[in-house]
Amino acid sequence: MKSGLPDRSRLFCFTRQGLVCFLAAATALIGFLPLSASAQTSEGYPSKPIRMVVPYPPGGPTDLTARVVAAEMANTLGQSIVVDNRPGASGMIGAEQVARSDPDGYVFLANASLHVINPFIYPEMHFDALKDFVPITQLAAVPLVLVVPMNSPIKTVKDLADYARNNPSKLNFGSSGSASAQQLAGESFKIAANVQMQHVPYKGSAPALADLVGGQIQLMFDSMPSAMPFIKAGKLRAVAVTTAKRAQALPDVPTVAESGYPGFDIATWYGYWAPKGTPTVIVNKLSEAAQKALAQPAVISAYANMGAEPVGSTPAEFARYNEAEMKKWEEIVRKSGAKAD
Repeated sequence: MKSGLPDRSRLFCFTRQGLVCFLAAATALIGFLPLSASAQTSEGYPSKPIRMVVPYPPGGPTDLTARVVAAEMANTLGQSIVVDNRPGASGMIGAEQVARSDPDGYVFLANASLHVINPFIYPEMHFDALKDFVPITQLAAVPLVLVVPMNSPIKTVKDLADYARNNPSKLNFGSSGSASAQQLAGESFKIAANVQMQHVPYKGSAPALADLVGGQIQLMFDSMPSAMPFIKAGKLRAVAVTTAKRAQALPDVPTVAESGYPGFDIATWYGYWAPKGTPTVIVNKLSEAAQKALAQPAVISAYANMGAEPVGSTPAEFARYNEAEMKKWEEIVRKSGAKAD
């Protein structure tokens, strides 16, 4: 007997079909919205100032090499780039802040090769140096220079080795932080020369150099951009450079290798990274602006005065370089036995 009400099985079928249709439409809409938002963000980018996090104090080599490029990038992008110095924990405080930032292109990291060295020193880092970042470009390759105060009796690499052997507990060498290229250069020299020196880590090169000039530490293997002003001002003596070839900025200063330690070759470098998830079109735009900046006469001149050699790589090139450098520094850290202080 028919009651005048719709058949329950037909009602269920209709409802189920409607639900399926609704879910399909909703899924399509959800998939469309992020793409649309991303496209809109990329299309109008940048529409406000950009923040560049430097995980070291002002005046250090990372700050100097990154700041001069950022100033030129701002002209190309049409927005200011605000430098935000966040020193501490060998650059990891600032790096972690960037890793946790929104990947919208309005914050990026300027860091040194320490970015790919830290993972072998700090096994419990709160971020992954490769997976949590998108490489933008390599800014520069820079030799390290062995510097001492002007009143130091150390004038050559041989003087340093002899003094260290005769005074095994009296030499302290500074660095921009634990496991930095500066420390690893000092640790590598200790191995090569079979001498003992005590490492003193700082929160960046600037405070370390201030103590070196003041006599609180006796030497430092520092990056040339931060050391050059002190060398030119006659406050520090350049004893040797750590690369296989002499530095163009200091042509009369010998290498450690030619001073009796063949094969000694350590340098540092600097680059930009964005948080993971930053749209590719934005990463490319930042990279292109940086590469254009690195070709400007003002930047080339500033880098020459610092002793830095401009690079300028694509995101893909810099990504491959990151991976290769991690393998190289892993071996150096293992041989040196460097640990977090």
